[in-house]
Amino acid sequence: MARRSVARSLLNNLLSMKLEPCSRLAASRSVTYMPRPGDGAPRPVTLIPGDGIGPLVTEAVEQVMTAMHAPVYFEKYDIHGDMKQVPQEVIDSIRKNKVCLKGGLKTPVGGGVSSLNVQLRKELDLYASLVHCSNLPGLPTRHDNVDIVVIRENTEGEYSGLEHEVVPGVVESLKVITKFCSERVAQYAFEYAYLNNRKKVTAVHKANIMKLADGLFLESCREVAMRYPGIKYNEIIVDNCCMQLVSKPEQFDVMVTPNLYGNLVANTAAGIAGGTGFMPGGNVGAGHAIFEQGASAGNVGNEKLLDQKKANPVALLFSSAMMLRHLQFPSFADRLETAVKRVISEGKYRTKDLGGQNTTQEVVDAIIAALD
Repeated sequence: MARRSVARSLLNNLLSMKLEPCSRLAASRSVTYMPRPGDGAPRPVTLIPGDGIGPLVTEAVEQVMTAMHAPVYFEKYDIHGDMKQVPQEVIDSIRKNKVCLKGGLKTPVGGGVSSLNVQLRKELDLYASLVHCSNLPGLPTRHDNVDIVVIRENTEGEYSGLEHEVVPGVVESLKVITKFCSERVAQYAFEYAYLNNRKKVTAVHKANIMKLADGLFLESCREVAMRYPGIKYNEIIVDNCCMQLVSKPEQFDVMVTPNLYGNLVANTAAGIAGGTGFMPGGNVGAGHAIFEQGASAGNVGNEKLLDQKKANPVALLFSSAMMLRHLQFPSFADRLETAVKRVISEGKYRTKDLGGQNTTQEVVDAIIAALD
């Protein structure tokens, strides 16, 4: 009887020794991505370093991509926000490659020079802007459990650029809202929520005042919402939205907005979640996509950051991970995101906006060392 008990105990120990490594392996193994033949071929990506800190953070991305041996290569173009228009060769490159990675382009305040950022969005019909604002592990913020995706209509509204001086001292600026553009950005927001297991879409508006323009936007959102009964839909006036964001941001999931409101809401949400320095973003249309820092809040022209070489590269690195998923390289995106989060969580290497004193290059070196 004693021998049987000892034998059973030994057998159980042996089984546990064999099963434990297997269970650990199963827990760490991700779902297999099955590529189509030829999917592993390196992809060309148009790269626009841009102004201010742009060249510094895009250089950081290039270094990390090289260290990972990521299957992308860059076609670099030197353009700046004070140019009158985007050179045709840049447009042609993005049309050919379908994908672009971009640093910030500074938009002059006032004067007759229009925004090159807006030109790119209109020229390529990048009708949806997406900014993902969420907390990072190990980075304390005033609010926890922030995980907000702001999807903004990107081609019309107050950014239509239809302004003229009626008489000296009186300027008329037109806000254009169309059903076509409102409906397709609403469709994109609900598709995003559906494909990313999101539970709620909130439409942000000012239809109590702009009854026709924002009323049309809301009407379009309501019609699209009816096609997605599994996703909760609600609406909120933009001023109340800002108040709710800074008091209870955890109530928001996916937000869909007209053009100007989206810019304000995304930067507010970024500030709540910890700052603009690590919020990824992108602009997407039916055929092309441009990935860039999700919320800039004016740091493109911060000369002090540039002189000290202490710009935060994390936002553009996360945007690059979004780009890698867009290109169907999910394992590279996972490796990049995991390395960045590990470095931020450990807290040893951080730029000033995240509570540290490290340079951009020191953070990049730490991220490269943390790559699996």
